[in-house]
Amino acid sequence: MPQVTVRGTTIEYSEAGKGFPLLLCHEFGGSRESWDAQVRFFARRHRVITYNARGFPPSGVPESLAAYSQEQAVDDAYQLLQQLGIEQAYVGGLSMGGSTALHFALQHPQVARAVIVGAAGTGSNDPDGFRHQCLEFADTIEREGMSAMEGYATGPTRLQLRRKDPVGYDEFCRLLAQHSPLGSALTLRGVQAGRPSIFDLGDELAKIETPTLILVGDEDDPSLDPALFMKRHIKRSGLVVFPQAGHAINLEDPELFNRTVLDFLTAVEAGTWATREAGSGVTFR
Repeated sequence: MPQVTVRGTTIEYSEAGKGFPLLLCHEFGGSRESWDAQVRFFARRHRVITYNARGFPPSGVPESLAAYSQEQAVDDAYQLLQQLGIEQAYVGGLSMGGSTALHFALQHPQVARAVIVGAAGTGSNDPDGFRHQCLEFADTIEREGMSAMEGYATGPTRLQLRRKDPVGYDEFCRLLAQHSPLGSALTLRGVQAGRPSIFDLGDELAKIETPTLILVGDEDDPSLDPALFMKRHIKRSGLVVFPQAGHAINLEDPELFNRTVLDFLTAVEAGTWATREAGSGVTFR
């Protein structure tokens, strides 16, 4: 695969199709392969770019914790677009990648023409507990290797994928087992445990002018409240809740996911994606 280098770390990527660029950022439990169903669909209309985040081979795995953070994750996405000569793109992601897309809109509004924020905000309801859990999990992965991820793959927000698509679930588990223990542990410590709670970003979210699509599964409990919070604070946002869906909504319901995102991008291109205006009428309770 082709690659770029960001602060000494190689980021391997792939691209397909032609048209306005669409960059997709994967979740902690995934990789660029997680977006295969989206690449096949959107490459008919867009130049679709997927990549493995740092810490996820075949991208580089820096051995220093200082190389991993939410800010660095955003910079990797930004530098990838810059080195590809892309001045503006749609930026989307799921979970960890959804947080990257959200923070991309905050840090590089001139580059993000629109953002897709899927299943983001896990840990926001209990930041201290989440950080402690991430740090403990990182220690376990370093001690036991990727076999420690078996419990992760059978968590309450992953069972929906196994129910809906057992073949896809097996593929998810197979790819997950190939992750780097060191890269996964450092990502947990530096990115997952280090990112801010969505609920601490209210003032910044209110400043976002970028068209934003927020996606969440109705059985993804850790992400539901953050999704609603983002909807209430981002003026040019829309919220879509997937029925009987867990965390990996792009894998669980790819057709619904793709159609929903396509409708959003079509509205953005047509200039019809609206800005929410505060109402002045009377509310009856």
